[in-house]
Amino acid sequence: MSLQGRDFLKLLDFTPEEIGQLLDTAALLKAQKKAGIPHKLHEGKNVALIFEKTSTRTRCAFEVAARDLGMGSTYLGPTGSQIGVKESIADTARVLSRMFDGIEYRGYGQEIVEELAEYSDVPVFNGLTNEFHPTQILADFLTIKEHFGALGGKKLVYMGDARYNMGNSLMVGCAKMGMDFTACAPEKYFPAAELIDKCGVIAAQTGAKLRFETEPMAAVAGADVIYTDIWVSMGEPAEVWAERIADLAPYQVNGALMEAA
Repeated sequence: MSLQGRDFLKLLDFTPEEIGQLLDTAALLKAQKKAGIPHKLHEGKNVALIFEKTSTRTRCAFEVAARDLGMGSTYLGPTGSQIGVKESIADTARVLSRMFDGIEYRGYGQEIVEELAEYSDVPVFNGLTNEFHPTQILADFLTIKEHFGALGGKKLVYMGDARYNMGNSLMVGCAKMGMDFTACAPEKYFPAAELIDKCGVIAAQTGAKLRFETEPMAAVAGADVIYTDIWVSMGEPAEVWAERIADLAPYQVNGALMEAA
């Protein structure tokens, strides 16, 4: 199957077979790099990297990947463009797609990257929004596949605030790939009901199982992968720290370290 020219905005847009193909391609390119085999498949191409939210790993991953594939990359940081200020999202998409062969966006609402894609003539890639982080999930799933040989049937437990991009995207990815997903958190930190319903429909087709637990020991029983993330996401006010720590900080029960729930 050909994925050429496709936007990569969220995993919900892709079939399990297409996600599998992306992972197989990533594994091949990684092996070629380790073996010192050049793979400049996009020599002469250029990609714009829009980072309204700063990053170390995501920025470096995109820049190194572009260089490995023969592409030039232009970094546009939080103060490096007029996106959404003097220029609309639509105008930014039109202008950049005349100069570049692809656009990556890392920033705020999912609606921004969706609008970029709507008005762009070149593929747009989601490097993180408030709601989804699909490129991170591809990297995580590649790592899981390297350790276990396959994804189907593996049990992944996400511990912490599961309402935002990482909890959402891991749940979607697991549902798509036939993996068991457990979110462990106080109930107010569970993913949105609408997204849970969507993933439930997908899981019924792939054999995945979705669970939502408040008790850590019950959540991690039989887990193959335990995953967590920061408790306060970029852009949230400092005032939420105290509540988040009180809700999620570990505590001792009979000498065992537990998570608040």
